[in-house]
Amino acid sequence: MAITGFKQFPGLAVYARMSRLYNIYSREDLIKQRLAERFTRKTVSFYRYVQLTDVYELRDRLYADWFDMGVLGRVYLAAEGINAQISVPEPRIADFIAYLDATPWFVHMPLKWAVEDSHLSFLKLKMKVRRKIVADGLEDGSFDVTNVGRHLTAAEFNAALEDKDTIVVDMRNQYESEVGHFERAICPEVETFRDEVEYVVRQLEAHKDKKILMYCTGGVRCEKASAYLRHHGFRDVNQLYGGIIEYARQAKEEQLPLKFHGKNFVFDERLGERITDEIIANCHQCGAPCDTHTNCANDECHQLFIQCPACAAKYKGCCCESCAAKV
Repeated sequence: MAITGFKQFPGLAVYARMSRLYNIYSREDLIKQRLAERFTRKTVSFYRYVQLTDVYELRDRLYADWFDMGVLGRVYLAAEGINAQISVPEPRIADFIAYLDATPWFVHMPLKWAVEDSHLSFLKLKMKVRRKIVADGLEDGSFDVTNVGRHLTAAEFNAALEDKDTIVVDMRNQYESEVGHFERAICPEVETFRDEVEYVVRQLEAHKDKKILMYCTGGVRCEKASAYLRHHGFRDVNQLYGGIIEYARQAKEEQLPLKFHGKNFVFDERLGERITDEIIANCHQCGAPCDTHTNCANDECHQLFIQCPACAAKYKGCCCESCAAKV
C-alpha cells in the first residue's frame, strides 16, 4: 500500500519531524554520508552576545532551515546569544550568509573561517539550548559583561607583543595551549574556564596597571574574561579579535609574521588545525615529539590525550594498557 500522507501513520510523522530537528543516524552511517558527498565544505565559527527571545522556537527553526542547507556542527543557543562551530557546503555559503543577515539578531555576523578544512570536521548538526553559550561558571550579575577589553587585529596584536612589558595570557584550558600558543604567553594549567579567570586575577594582582593581552580559540571566552578582569580593576585589557582562528587568517592574508607557534586546538573531529610546522608538545605515553590529540578508544573511558603513531599502534588507540585490553 502506498503511503500518501502521515495522518494514518502518526509514528512516521514523528519520525519525519525528528529527522529534521535531531540527528537519528549512527556515527558509522554519518561517516558514510559525509564520504559520499560530492562537494567541499568550509568550516566556520561565530558567536554573538545578544538578547534572544523564544529560544526553543528559534532553535527548532534554525535546525530545520540549516539542516536543509546541509549545515553540520555544534551550535549553542541561550537567552544571551549564540555560539557556533559548523561546516557549510561551499555551494551554499552565500545562502547561509544571506540567512544570517535576514535574521535580525545575526545581521553582519563576524565569521571566522578555518585555516584548514576537512570533509569530516563535523558529522552531524547538533543544536542545544543552554543557560549560557559558554559554560564559564561565572555569575554574570556580579559584573558588567558588556564592559569588555579593546579588540585587537592580528597586526595590532603582533605589535603589542613586541613590548616586553606586556603580559600575554592564554585563556584556554591546558590541553589546548599544550599543542600551541603565542610567544611569551602565560598558559595556566587549569581544566575549566572558571578556574582560568580566577587564576589570572589572582596571579596578576600586582600588575593591574600593565597592558594585558588575552586570546582564545575564536574570541568568545575573552569577551567574558576581559570584562571580568576590568571588573577586578585591570586598566589596560586587550583581546585578540576573532581569536587564533581569525589571527591565522589575517596573518596569512596580510603576510604578517606568525607569533603563534604550533597547532590550534579546535572542538570538532579534527581536534586541531596547524598554524605553524613546529611541534611543541610530546606524546603522553612515550614522550616523543607529537601534537596529535585523540580520544581513548575504550568506550568506557574516552579520555582526551596526545598520542604518537607508534603508541597508537601499541595501545590500540587507548590511553593505557588497561583500556587497550578492553577494545
